[in-house]
Amino acid sequence: MTETTPQQEHAKPSEKKSEKKELSQKGERHWYAVHTYSGYEDAVARYLKQRVDSLEMDNKIFNVVVPKEKSIKIKNGKRKEVEEKIYPGYVLVDMIMSEDSWYVVRNTPRVTGFVGSDSTEPTPLSKEEVDFLLARMDGVEKKVKLDYILGETVKITDGPFKDYEGKISDIDHEHMKIKVLVPIFGRETAVELDSLQLQKI
Repeated sequence: MTETTPQQEHAKPSEKKSEKKELSQKGERHWYAVHTYSGYEDAVARYLKQRVDSLEMDNKIFNVVVPKEKSIKIKNGKRKEVEEKIYPGYVLVDMIMSEDSWYVVRNTPRVTGFVGSDSTEPTPLSKEEVDFLLARMDGVEKKVKLDYILGETVKITDGPFKDYEGKISDIDHEHMKIKVLVPIFGRETAVELDSLQLQKI
């Protein structure tokens, strides 16, 4: 995080003053995207919430969210629900942009800056962007991720072709089906199987 030193604060008073004036005129509540060091999103959200409480900024900073979505991952025939970040390296902040709220967020450890046209005028997210993200976070549509890749050799663990080995020729994440090329009578035949019928070798 790049913090402003006392020397830098007094280096360009006119520039600093105009920046603060510009921010204080915003006055409207919006969601903003804040860039963080990758891997520190949850820590930044925690730090920022603590700062909001200790500095009594809950009248200007209302919510801090790390955008995540739940998905179902299939691995070795087992379904596992995992939570993954939608946008690694970003935290969303619901706030009224002003001189003091900008300062609180910008000077939170591991924050590198607001997303926007420049550092003095962060750009709020559009309503469509926010609605889309919140819908994904609410799990309106849970994504299914099959832990297989095309061309990978797998073993069939259930069904008529149990114990056969074959190569994956197609993966249908939506319906959780996988086509495997199985050697039958000396030639490869595509067989569609449920992902739970397969095992990695």
